[in-house]
This record gives sequence, C-alpha cells and structure tokens, in this order.
Amino acid sequence: MIDPHAPAPPGAPPWRGPARLPVRQGTGRFLVLACVFVCAACGLVYELELVAFASYLMGDSVTQASVVLSVMVFAMGIGSLAAKRLRPRAAAGFGAVEAILALVGGCSAMALYAVFAWTGAWGGLWAGGPRALLVAFSLATGLLIGAEVPLLMELIQRIRRQDAGGAVADLFAADYVGALVGGLAFPFLLLPLLGQLTSAMLTGAVNVVVGGALVLGLFRGDLTRRARWLLVVTNLTVLGVLGAAAVLVDDFERAARQAVYGQEVRVALQTGVQEVVLTGGTGGRPLDLFLDGRLRVSGHDERRYHEALVHPAMNGPHARVLVLGGGDGLATREVLRHRDVVQVDVVELDPAVVRLARNDPALAALNGHVYDDPRVHVSTADAFGWLRAAPSAAYDVIVADLPDPGITASAKLYSQEFYGLAHRALAPEGRLVVHAGPVTLRPRAFWTVDATLHAAGLATTPYRIDGHAAGFAAGPDRTAEAARTPHDWGFLLAAADGPPPLRATGLPRTLTDTDLTEGTEAALRTRIGDTPVSTLVHPRY
Repeated sequence: MIDPHAPAPPGAPPWRGPARLPVRQGTGRFLVLACVFVCAACGLVYELELVAFASYLMGDSVTQASVVLSVMVFAMGIGSLAAKRLRPRAAAGFGAVEAILALVGGCSAMALYAVFAWTGAWGGLWAGGPRALLVAFSLATGLLIGAEVPLLMELIQRIRRQDAGGAVADLFAADYVGALVGGLAFPFLLLPLLGQLTSAMLTGAVNVVVGGALVLGLFRGDLTRRARWLLVVTNLTVLGVLGAAAVLVDDFERAARQAVYGQEVRVALQTGVQEVVLTGGTGGRPLDLFLDGRLRVSGHDERRYHEALVHPAMNGPHARVLVLGGGDGLATREVLRHRDVVQVDVVELDPAVVRLARNDPALAALNGHVYDDPRVHVSTADAFGWLRAAPSAAYDVIVADLPDPGITASAKLYSQEFYGLAHRALAPEGRLVVHAGPVTLRPRAFWTVDATLHAAGLATTPYRIDGHAAGFAAGPDRTAEAARTPHDWGFLLAAADGPPPLRATGLPRTLTDTDLTEGTEAALRTRIGDTPVSTLVHPRY
C-alpha cells in the first residue's frame, strides 16, 4: 500500500507528495480556507460590478444580469474542466490564475466605461463593440473563477488527505460564506464609498495579494526558484497597473464623462439611488439633466414636454395635485401656473435631485423656484410605497412624471397594482396623466400601459406630442436606438368616469388644442390590439 503522506521519492518534482509547509497542518488548512473565503468574495464583486455597469450603461437590468451571470456560470464550468490539467502544478497554477483574475476583474469596469464613452452606442444584444466586450469580460472572469476550485481542492488535499465529501464541504462552506460577504459589501460598502471603478481596482488588489501570499508563503516549496521570482514580478506588475489606474481614476472619469455628456458638465454626483449629471445652464447654454446616463431634462425642449404632461390633466377640479417623480420641479412649475391650486405634494425617490432643484442656480431658475412656494410639500419615498399609505380620494390630479416603462426598475410603477393605488387616491372626478414612453419607438409598451390603466378601472385618452429639439429623444429618456428615430412623447390621460377630453387650458406657451387633437389621432394610428396587462408578478415591458 502507498502511504499518501510519505515523502516524495528522491528526484521527484516538488509538487509530488505532501506539501512541505512552514506551519502546522491545521494552520495551513485554515489559511487555504481563508484564501477561499477572500477569493469567493472578490469573485462575486467582479460579477456584481459587471451586472451593475451593464445595467447602468445599457438599461434593462434583468436582461443584463441574465446575460452576465449565465455566461459566467457557463464559463466557470469550462474553467473547472480546463484547470484539471494544472492540478499537478496546483500552486503555480493557482498563483497565475489569481494574478490574471485580479487584472481582468480589477480593470473590467474601467475598460467597459472607456469603450462606452469613446465608441458610443452599445448596439444589439450580440452586436460588436462594448456589448461584445461585456460578454468577453464575463467569459474571462467566469473561466478564471471556475479554475480556482479544483486547484484549491488539490492544495487543501496536499496539506492533509481527507475523504472527498469532507474536503468539498469545507471548501464550499468557505466559498459560499465569502460570496455572501462580497455580495453584501458591494452595494452597502464598496459602491457608496468608492464608486464602481475604484471598488473594482481595490478588489483586484486584495485578490492578487491574498492569492500571491498563499502560494509564496505556504506553498513556496512547490515552486522552483524561477517560478517564485516570476510570480513575484507578475503580482507586483498587476499591483502596479491597478495602483496606477487608481491614481488616474478621477482624471479618467472626468474625461470619460465629458466624452459621454459633452464638455459642459457642471455637476456629477453618485447618490444612493443613481448617477446625477447636470450640463450647461450657464452662458446661454441650455441645461440638460441626466439620471443614470439617460436624458431626463433638456433645456431645448423640456417646456413642451412638461406642458403636454401637465395642462391637459388640469381641466376640471385641480385644487389638490400629486406629482409622482418630477423631483426636478419642472412639472410642479406647470402645475403652479394654475393660480387656484391649493396644495401640491411631490413624491421623489432621490433627495439629491430635490436638493439640486432647490440649490443649483440654473435648475432652480428653470423650475421657477417652486420649492420656495408654501403650497409645495416634498416627500422622499418610493412612489409605489407612498401610494399604499395615501388617503382615499385625496387628489384631483395625479401627474406621473416617471422614468420610461422600458427601464426594469420602473416596471412596477406601470403595473396594474400601481394604477389601482392611484385610482384609489383620485377624487371621483379626478384625472391621472401618465408619461408612457415614446409611441413611435415602442408602440407595444405604450399600448401595454393603456391596457394596464383600463385593467385598473380607468378610461383613457391617448396622445402623442412631437419634440422639436434634436437630441431630446425617447421622451424624456434617451437611448442610442431612439436617437436614430423620430422623437416623440406618449401620454395617457385617464379618469374613472370615462375618457377625459383633451384641452390645453390656454396656459401653455408651446402647446395648442390642435396639437392635442392631432396627437390623439397620431397615437391611435399606432394602436396595437390585445396587448397584455402588466402586473407586479408578470411585467410586460
């Protein structure tokens, strides 16, 4: 019988036989499991970084998460199979894998942002350019993460042989706990404190230091002198690259932001909810407000959009008005042009947008300093949750100035349940107006919103208003696809007592009754019948 703990025969390679450890076996096993813990945490951070960046840059977080995670899981299986060839040299193989993984994972966010900023649109699901780069990073990261497991299994078995089930249980326990820590650290610690770029680089630095320390400290006897020096040089090079990138990250981010938004960026901040960017607004240049990369306010054309959104709903009683979203204050500006308004409640998820609307001179001037008006009351809350607690029949008008229904995070705000809550909050003769995305670009989404309003017991009058300014596409959300199509804004005016009539009330400067009549006819020409209703458990956008 062969003793697995017997010394390797004379002249045998150093990776054969039990490992020659500088510490006791129990300490060595603990160190390997601690390395598993850290590597698992780093691996999950890399995955979440890619999902977050893809969702931010391309929208539709469900699709992006599905693409990234499915490609990664597939690649992890391929990586595990490929790593079988490295098992005879597990220590050297693991050190090389961790160095490459740290470089790929640590630089992935910066590379994706750079390609997006300087090449423009992402294109279709499997198009070239940035989308292909996202898939490539997901594939490479998955391959390297998958290669870790068999190599770590070999290393832990070389310290002390045990049955396969016990070894797998120990390894996976450390792996899953590490993944938990990494998964929680990313949204609650790394992202808010460091941002996406720096957190990816810091994770890569931790990854290469821990992987290199395990191999060079615990399994250095498995490496030749040349291999040890090569690993040291490689790890120092990776650390140098990540360190240099971290030093330059602020300059890089400014340059990339200017490439995306233009040279007139005045305000750029990452809130707990989203990225907020203001451009222009001084020297006669129009003000633009971007939220998570999407154009939400364009000084070229915002007045026409907000007039079309608000004034048709103000025909009839309008003493009490609820504005959902619209923290920029521009919809509220149009509401307050009706002098007999008594109360306006604004529900905005991101308090930073409201602070900006109050304090930024250009944005405050554009919204007419509405937040200084004592009739305006602001609540920082999710619109869905706020409506659940709202009193019944409390409002004559509800203005839903919300992000495009095509954005996954907004799907619940275009659901039957949401409109049911809004219906309950409306007075008997009240009106609800909904921005439902661009009709020309996404007619199915528009008519899905219409069907969903009907399912909530509301009759609707659809209308479409064309924008005048180039670049203010997909009203008001901007996408690369929308930039190549005629831009318009789709609205639905709804009431419980029948389809409400469309009139401009005489107050708008850029909107007439003729515009509204033609807008209804234009919207009806795009009608799609039998569109399904969107619900919380079955979103249709």
